Amino acid sequence: MTDTEKEKVKVKIPSLVTVKKFAELLGLGVTDVIKELMKNKILATINDEIDYDTAAVIASDLGFETEVDLESTGSGVMTLEQLDEILKKEKESGKNLRHRPPVVTILGHVDHGKTTLLDTIRKTSVVEKEAGGITQHISAYQVKKKGEIITFVDTPGHEAFSAMRERGVNFADIAILVVAADDGVRPQTEEVIKYLKEKKIPMVVAINKIDKPNANIQRVKQELADREIVIEEWGGNVVAAEISAKQNIGIDELLDMVLLVAEVEDLRADWKRLPIGVVIESRLDPQKGNIATVLVRTGTLKEGQDVIAGTVVGRVRRLEDFKGRQMKEAGPSTPVTVIGLNQSPNVNDVLQGMVDLKSAKAMQKDFGTDGSGAKKFDSQSMLKSIEDQNINRLNIVLKTDVQGSLEAIDQILAAIKSDEVGINYVKQGVGDITESDVKLGQNSGAVVFGFNSQPTTVAKRLAEMNNVEIKTYKVIYELVEDIKKRLEGMLGEDIVRTDLGKLKVLAVFKTGKGDMIVGGKVISGKMVNEENLEVLRDDKPLGRGKLSNLQQNKVNVDEVNQGLECGITFLGDVKIKEGDILACFHEEIVKKAL
Repeated sequence: MTDTEKEKVKVKIPSLVTVKKFAELLGLGVTDVIKELMKNKILATINDEIDYDTAAVIASDLGFETEVDLESTGSGVMTLEQLDEILKKEKESGKNLRHRPPVVTILGHVDHGKTTLLDTIRKTSVVEKEAGGITQHISAYQVKKKGEIITFVDTPGHEAFSAMRERGVNFADIAILVVAADDGVRPQTEEVIKYLKEKKIPMVVAINKIDKPNANIQRVKQELADREIVIEEWGGNVVAAEISAKQNIGIDELLDMVLLVAEVEDLRADWKRLPIGVVIESRLDPQKGNIATVLVRTGTLKEGQDVIAGTVVGRVRRLEDFKGRQMKEAGPSTPVTVIGLNQSPNVNDVLQGMVDLKSAKAMQKDFGTDGSGAKKFDSQSMLKSIEDQNINRLNIVLKTDVQGSLEAIDQILAAIKSDEVGINYVKQGVGDITESDVKLGQNSGAVVFGFNSQPTTVAKRLAEMNNVEIKTYKVIYELVEDIKKRLEGMLGEDIVRTDLGKLKVLAVFKTGKGDMIVGGKVISGKMVNEENLEVLRDDKPLGRGKLSNLQQNKVNVDEVNQGLECGITFLGDVKIKEGDILACFHEEIVKKAL
């Protein structure tokens, strides 16, 4: 280390921390920390809370290295990082551990056959059920092979849902990488490979569509090898299966390989402890109430148990498996529907089993505000920056069928960048469009958007009476396109100037009131009749006018090119002199686009 280099000081930071406490942990003044937050476009006061991800970025900018403080979790509600640490520690300790099923996700480039493969494995059709032909929600289910259970987490395949896809990978033990034999490694394939390497997730390669006439299996293997994915046949350590998901060829062999990799990984969990799981979907069901789909990671979740998921508490009234059948309990690696929570939790919230409801509510009480009215900020919902305050915003109320859809739409809309217009969510939520949503729309002038969500009869009638616009969609891209068009309609217009040519004035023939006739030589480009003219003297603009008549050899023409002389009738108030330059240009008004 040179004299100029400084070793970063390590600090432990809770999952949620006030700005004041954060400054104390860093040993800095609160003002210095607030200034650094403002540089990152986060407006937070001394008592406001920020999450670990935000704090880690700020701390790094200030020269610190951070890690999650597992002993002091701020609110007491577990984060995904803490869950990962717990699972690692248990794996090392070996206490009360038993074999658990592998959690598998299927990834690859769009249209390479992921959904068809899932369809073939579970023997049900999902493609036709999905509007737009893409899987838009995460779901999970289990299959049995040679007496062993495999849990599949079904992740969206379209590139627009990359964030959801990565979310699926985060809690997967094994990934099946699907590559089409007739198409090879594509951009999204490379993205997935990079991600799997970073997360060190074991993979099984499925070379799909081998029944296609133009299939080239050897080319696929070579392209994978070029990206350091070397299959066993070529001397590497990655197992591969040659399959046709459509024709049900090689599927058994693929599942055998998954079980083989799972055996090598020796996946274990503590079945006796209080359960911990991850919410992979949540929604509001008209009959059953708030529903969360949870993947149990460790422990056993039981009917009648008190739980907390993020900041949502409840008692498990009913457990259902992926087929909707009632269960009494669900062990590690089991996807289960939980009914009985008092609200819909967020996707990626960690669900914890509690000793009793009193304990769960004690953990919950710190949320919303801490008594001082302090707001909590996380890295996904930072405050608008100061310069954003003046932009024109489209007010919208957004309701979706499930939390995952809300997240996907929010991700796509967040990618729309503009210095002039933006989106203001008056409300986001899961479930039907209700009269309260319509009233919010009426009071704020917002458009109410629904994705796989319909207005109730009362809400529809109320909207018609108060001229509140409700728009519902079944395809995410149609909803996004509508919002983009509305935002573009709020943009102004641009005047686009195209320079055509320049003429040097050699003689002034007539000076009238508001018009002049001059002669000159075109020194660049061309002069075009009926276009705009700008008068330049000593390279400085004096004013503008119109070229109302263009003559060459006393004959009216439309254009005169460089090097030729011509006569011009100039309409305008500027008095032109010999030696002036007339710049000819075209202007058109263009609607701004995002």
